[in-house]
Amino acid sequence: MITKNTIDKVFETARVEEVIGDFVQLKKSGSNLKGLSPFTEERTPSFMVSPVKQIWKDFSSGKGGNVIAFLMEHEHFTYPEAIKYLAKRYGIEIEETEQSDEQKEQANERESMYLVSEYANKFFQRTMHESNEGKAIGLSYFKERGFTQETIKKFDLGYSPDEWEAFTKQALADGYKLDYLEKTGLSIVKDQKKFDRFKGRVMFPIHSMSGRVLGFGGRILSNTKKAAKYLNSPESDIYHKSKVLYGIYYAKQAIAKEDNCYLVEGYTDVIQFHQSGIENTVSSSGTALTPDQIRLINRLTKNITVLFDGDAAGTRASMRGIDLILEQGMNVKVCPFPEGEDPDSFARSNSEDELREYLQENSYDFINYKASLLMEESKNDPVKKATLIRDMVNSISKIPDNIQREVYLQECSRIMDISEEVLYASLAQIQNKSQKTSPEPRKKNMEVVKENNSPKTKVDQLYELERKIISLLVLYGREEGEFHDVLLKQDEHGEMVYESEVQHSKVFEKIFLDLQEDEIEFTNDDFQKLFLLLIEKLNSEDDFGVDKIINELEKSQAVKLTDILMEEEQYELHDWDRHDIPVKSKEQGITQYVSQTILSLRRFLVGQKINDLLEELKEIEDETDRTEKIQEIMSYTSLSTILSDRLGRVM
Repeated sequence: MITKNTIDKVFETARVEEVIGDFVQLKKSGSNLKGLSPFTEERTPSFMVSPVKQIWKDFSSGKGGNVIAFLMEHEHFTYPEAIKYLAKRYGIEIEETEQSDEQKEQANERESMYLVSEYANKFFQRTMHESNEGKAIGLSYFKERGFTQETIKKFDLGYSPDEWEAFTKQALADGYKLDYLEKTGLSIVKDQKKFDRFKGRVMFPIHSMSGRVLGFGGRILSNTKKAAKYLNSPESDIYHKSKVLYGIYYAKQAIAKEDNCYLVEGYTDVIQFHQSGIENTVSSSGTALTPDQIRLINRLTKNITVLFDGDAAGTRASMRGIDLILEQGMNVKVCPFPEGEDPDSFARSNSEDELREYLQENSYDFINYKASLLMEESKNDPVKKATLIRDMVNSISKIPDNIQREVYLQECSRIMDISEEVLYASLAQIQNKSQKTSPEPRKKNMEVVKENNSPKTKVDQLYELERKIISLLVLYGREEGEFHDVLLKQDEHGEMVYESEVQHSKVFEKIFLDLQEDEIEFTNDDFQKLFLLLIEKLNSEDDFGVDKIINELEKSQAVKLTDILMEEEQYELHDWDRHDIPVKSKEQGITQYVSQTILSLRRFLVGQKINDLLEELKEIEDETDRTEKIQEIMSYTSLSTILSDRLGRVM
């Protein structure tokens, strides 16, 4: 187990904005940072990070919490995995107590697969750097490709021995289970025989965005016709090739910084570009681009530049996958290389400055490039031209933004020498066809929408009031002020009159004493636990801080507390003073706000009590008992009236 001392150091050192910034492109928004949700498909940023409070909140999915909660949600880490990840990122030495055999057995299957993959990664590296075979074949191959020792080390490149069981035997001897070797695809078990999947191949480990080894790509160096040139790990619980981009771990920060991602085809393309200084480069690993892969990039930037070989076949193949990028609302450019060149060879034969200059001067807007290319292909062939125009309009139809679609149609009209009216008609035809085939067709822009008479969701008033009290404790618990309680007293003539009584105290003291006086307990279990913890901390700690408290909470409590904190940030007003508009802050009227909330809770509970008594009255048949119950109801009704009156005065 990881010691408490290590956990404390991690929480003290880790910065939520830095860690989340590795996965999500964040932009300044007042005192906070905003970005696109990494958990849902959205085009308007609703993901918020508070550097001051060291918490985050995703308003589109409802998730939130501290830095550990983000890693557990986003990377599916266990709590210890998240601590270890942060410790490694910030250079904190991990202190662990000795695990028992029983604790070792409890390590889940997923973690075991990660451990096996990491072990294999080190085995392949060690084999390449320390064995004669590895140096002669694997290391020589990478050096021939122009990779430096630093690059080889950075990408964890390795070599798998040209023997049937070399890796499998060694892994079993080192205590790794055959079951996990098989599940990760590193070993193949067939007819009670076991052998290495990647026999005699140079190895490219494939990392997740957080740097964990998910699987491998292996390239064979011999001219064996029966064996595939490239071989990837099979799908497993930790490796889904449609959801992974090769190089994303090394490229994520550069992508966010440059606000652009270069997309290439192969492993060596990525590595050569990184070595040349173009680090915002990833690869789909030879597979067709998928929506999940595009969304990975979309978390970091809205801009993709697709790089492809100069030959016609490479150009057409790359074009086919770009419609998917357009559907995600991203900006796409394309950059073809000269004939006979690919990203790897071009980067190898040019300096960094020459490469950057080429990319800048030869990156074209996709729609314009495709239109020009198709027009070149269809010269003097009207039938072919008509087919290609439909293909062009089909690509434009994928763009979700109406204005962008219209601009592109106008551009295509100019390039293809065809009227805008024809292009608009073709677009409408495509859209109508897609609406008919979709399960829920969109309504036309001018169609009148029928009024929705379905019952509205009822607000849980008690939940909201309890939540508001927790909010007051968290945000203003240590604030001091004068609380004006309006009390009902009998005057010298025997009549009931209202008197104002002033009490000076802290917000948390006022709330605690008033709720104690009425013997009120929260009905929501998480709120009750939060209430007791907050009162204890506010009463005993001078340096009360939410960032410390949130680390002690269970997940459900942490989410509720994050909701409260980030709701304040989401609706915060900015810059009104510059426009000479005076705005009264909540802090200026906090005592009134506290009194109002407590009175509202009291009135609600009294109303609830009256309803309960009325239900009980229905069951009573004895006249005497009914009279007593009615008198009790009248007393509570009178109290409710007084509370309403007091609430009106406070408001």
